[in-house]
Amino acid sequence: MNLWSVVRLALVSIARNKMRSFLTALGIIIGVGSVVTMVGVGQGAYASVQNEISKMGTSLIMIMPGSSSAGGARMGAGTMQSLTEADADAIAADCPSVSMVSPVVRSNAPMVFANQNWTTQVLGVGLDYLAIRASKIANGRNFNEFETRNGAKVCVIGKVVADNLFGSINPIGRTIRVKKMPFEVIGVLEERGQSGPGQDQDDVVLAPMYTVQRRMAGVTHIHMIMVSAVDDDSVEAAKEEISKVLRQRHRLAPNQEDDFQIRTQADIAAMAGSTLGIITLLLGAIASVSLVVGGIGIMNIMLVSVTERTREIGIRMAIGARSRDILTQFLVESVTLSCVGGFLGICLGMGLTNIISRFTQWQVYVSLPAMVVAVTFSAAVGIFFGLYPAWKASQLDPIDALRFE
Repeated sequence: MNLWSVVRLALVSIARNKMRSFLTALGIIIGVGSVVTMVGVGQGAYASVQNEISKMGTSLIMIMPGSSSAGGARMGAGTMQSLTEADADAIAADCPSVSMVSPVVRSNAPMVFANQNWTTQVLGVGLDYLAIRASKIANGRNFNEFETRNGAKVCVIGKVVADNLFGSINPIGRTIRVKKMPFEVIGVLEERGQSGPGQDQDDVVLAPMYTVQRRMAGVTHIHMIMVSAVDDDSVEAAKEEISKVLRQRHRLAPNQEDDFQIRTQADIAAMAGSTLGIITLLLGAIASVSLVVGGIGIMNIMLVSVTERTREIGIRMAIGARSRDILTQFLVESVTLSCVGGFLGICLGMGLTNIISRFTQWQVYVSLPAMVVAVTFSAAVGIFFGLYPAWKASQLDPIDALRFE
């Protein structure tokens, strides 16, 4: 018998018991659907995080103070007071791969307008901050160099702050009190939304660096330096140049650790991608268990089928069918059930991911490789779990098979 004849006989046998065949394939359908859904959710989360990281800025590099120690215990990153505005100026002057630099000073402060109040983070920044973060002014203007150098009491507010303090009132030109100091609102930032868990990019107030540093925080150091490289290809070169400049300025010996930390968008993306990759793999592995269960179901039904069709096998062997023909027929039946279940499982998985996306507003991403792997795995399950029943059928003695009642 040629291969097509064997395949045709296998399909006829499957079609003869439609309900049993469907129930047999159901385990594979659910398994593949679960794998596609879980991997789609995981990859969607990965794509969403990468997208949010890309919104952080243009070729962004963040320089933060290092970890201080007290009594031999390290207090954590950012606890040193090792960065100054002079460091930011040196980076701008001596690092050719750097295009823009902005010092950053942070302070949480309550603010009041009329009978409304709101508490949020106030950032003291330089003129390049908005360009580095790829932020735009939706209404009004940014503070200028004169206001920055003289510590003027002007500010640019995010949309969340504008909504909570002003409601429907135009905030431009209005005066708010921040820590009892009057600040004129000169601009409102364009809405950007969430950036990571619990971080709302619209719930912020920007003011000139000197104003926040001297009048609000009362410090001489800065909390962070934000830098933009010339282009994406220059980020690593800029990172090396910054490290060299800061080590020279801080007089660190070759054997001393850095008293600062440098993070790039690529570093953040790699850390997030590694974590989400592990989670996606774990979700896929858990969902794959149902594929194994479905494969066991296929083996069970194929063994029952061999017993039911013993006389049929004996007749086929008596009229010339070889053992390999019987083996191929039963193996094709098993693989066909698995592959059909795999394709239906993909349809189920795509439907579930669309439902999840629509009702939860989560981003999901069903990739072609995930679907190919799911179908290939389901076919492998069919071969693995169908091989023993097929082998058992092919080893039947024709005489005993014909006598079987």
